[in-house]
Amino acid sequence: MTELFPPFEPGDEPKTRRFKPVPMRLLLPNLITLLSLCSGLTGMRLAIENKLEMAVAAIFVAAILDGLDGRVARMMKGTSRFGAELDSLADFISFGVAPAVILYFFSLHSLHSPGWIIVLLFACASALRLARFNVAIDDPGRPAWQKDFFVGMPAPAGALTVLLPIYLHLIGLTHPQGAALQGVLVQGTVGLEALYILFIAFMMISRIPTYAGKTLGSRVPRSAVIPLFIIVVAFVALLATMMFEMLAFLTLAYLVCIPLMVRRYRQLAAEEARLAAAGADVSRP
Repeated sequence: MTELFPPFEPGDEPKTRRFKPVPMRLLLPNLITLLSLCSGLTGMRLAIENKLEMAVAAIFVAAILDGLDGRVARMMKGTSRFGAELDSLADFISFGVAPAVILYFFSLHSLHSPGWIIVLLFACASALRLARFNVAIDDPGRPAWQKDFFVGMPAPAGALTVLLPIYLHLIGLTHPQGAALQGVLVQGTVGLEALYILFIAFMMISRIPTYAGKTLGSRVPRSAVIPLFIIVVAFVALLATMMFEMLAFLTLAYLVCIPLMVRRYRQLAAEEARLAAAGADVSRP
């Protein structure tokens, strides 16, 4: 009995292990990430219920929350390895799986098995893109100026960009109604949309540099404060009143600017190579 119930003196009771409380600055970014995940999953449900407008809005909200969680974590000094891994998993669901499922219920289902293969390819491209991004974060030899660029199209941008066929449909430019417009014309439109989705998937896994914008807005000149307020208010008002027109315009503008991003990246790379060569020449005896 003494082995089962060892005696102890009063005040020497074994103490239970207590975990340290987690600071709110570590919890808040992860909560925002989970909200982004929930928004992406909700977008899939809305697509299944044939509520395209709300499904697209859910992906857009997920992208906004994804942009906020990292900034909030850096501002509150709440970055962590756990948060980075959670963010990648949430991004895969919200920006890899959800947009592909929404597009499948929108038009790709008419292609049957080829349409589903396109869904799988886009989701796999998103997973590969996020895995490469996680590896690049741990690269200590990466130049500082490259932090302003992504390698390939980022997952949130890919999700919002790949939904362009739905934007055009919701503003009445594609998939018109009418018996005379069915058949070959509709199948041709869906085929073009499938090629466009494959193009965005390729952009995500490519090594084409795109602008990251992580340092954008860190410092604002005093003379630009009031114009910035006006531009932001006008942008929000246009987005609230003409959401899908604005999303289509921003998507096309982003695609058009990719060559400019590539040109700027090459200019910076050439400048770095020139400075490195000049430093090597100076160091030679």
